[in-house]
Amino acid sequence: MASRRRRFAEHRKACGYNQEDFAEAVGVDRSTVQRWESGKTGPQPWQRPSIARVLHITAKDLDELLFPDAHVPHPPSVNRLAVTEPSGDDEFDAYELARRVSASDVGAETLLRLENAFDELAMKYPVSPPQNLLERVRKHSAYVSHLMDSRMTLGEQRRLYVVGGWFQLLGATLHIDLNQENAATSRLRTAMTLAQHAEHSEIQAWCYETDAWRVLTGGEYMRALELSVVAQRLAPAGSSVAIQATAQEGRARARLGEAKETYAAIDRVQGMSAALTQNKGIEHHYQYDPGKSLAYAATTLAWVGDPAAEGVAREVIARLAPSEDIHKWPRRVASANIDLALTLLNGKRLDEACDAAQRAILSGRVVPSNHWRALEVVKAVEARQLPEASDLRDAYQTLKELPRGDEKTE
Repeated sequence: MASRRRRFAEHRKACGYNQEDFAEAVGVDRSTVQRWESGKTGPQPWQRPSIARVLHITAKDLDELLFPDAHVPHPPSVNRLAVTEPSGDDEFDAYELARRVSASDVGAETLLRLENAFDELAMKYPVSPPQNLLERVRKHSAYVSHLMDSRMTLGEQRRLYVVGGWFQLLGATLHIDLNQENAATSRLRTAMTLAQHAEHSEIQAWCYETDAWRVLTGGEYMRALELSVVAQRLAPAGSSVAIQATAQEGRARARLGEAKETYAAIDRVQGMSAALTQNKGIEHHYQYDPGKSLAYAATTLAWVGDPAAEGVAREVIARLAPSEDIHKWPRRVASANIDLALTLLNGKRLDEACDAAQRAILSGRVVPSNHWRALEVVKAVEARQLPEASDLRDAYQTLKELPRGDEKTE
């Protein structure tokens, strides 16, 4: 019997699960998985749908892995079902379920294209106007919604829920950037629902992390801290979202004036990001990278009042600014200039501070959700009654009046 279960164990390993992780995903003890693979027992009928879902296979494929030498009857074709009288409703239900498991109008190629499209948009996020990117996210989300009514296998259904959750999450982030609160909340809820149905803890964690940033921009620092802690609990160990949620915790603690805890969060972020293996493009919004680590550290240190923020902010600018053309900056460069301005103001280097702030504001790369950060600098300059205050206020007012694109929400 042990040889008959070897293929089952091999498929489990190929899916990236050790026995303990697989047991947790299916909802059993590790000893139960060991008995399955040793051939001492087999999964109960009610356990098999969960096993098939976790392994991304059909019920028929699972039977062949568990009982390769047994004869597993194949369901009759649709035409035969139409002319053959089943002996009872239970038998007919079983045939119909088996047909639906193997039937699909979606297909792996369609799902792969959607997944690639999401990665492409996520990599364009740092340099694209949010209103332009949002239109493409809307179209892809609508297509995912259209596919929801199609026939598909259980594995395809989970992949569709997952990619749909990613599109909703990115859409929520863009709505936050555009200060479209209701639409952002709606998309976050939809992303969470899809992630829960797909049992995808990473997307669930990103939903909490994204909401933490949303409330932080509104001044709800304690709520931001709470949400970032929940995100860390849900996040897969060592994942990008685990790192970013920790960084978000550091920013919230900095705004709360908790210096010791802020530095501890920065240290944890640096440790985790150094060990992270990147598997997506370096500018992928949901892939943490050294550039993000520096940018988050610059903001956090500036908020906690640490002069070290100057050096970190300048390093972000040096690494990411593609040219002297401020209109081509990634958004992180504009944010780093705001961090730099805040730090220089605290150090009484007023001319340099005003110059950095004006460059950030005039770049046009400060999204509406970050206008409040630019305004902090403007107010600080005005409070010091500096001669540059009038020009800086005018630049800020121009920034606020820039068109944000289509305000339509779904």
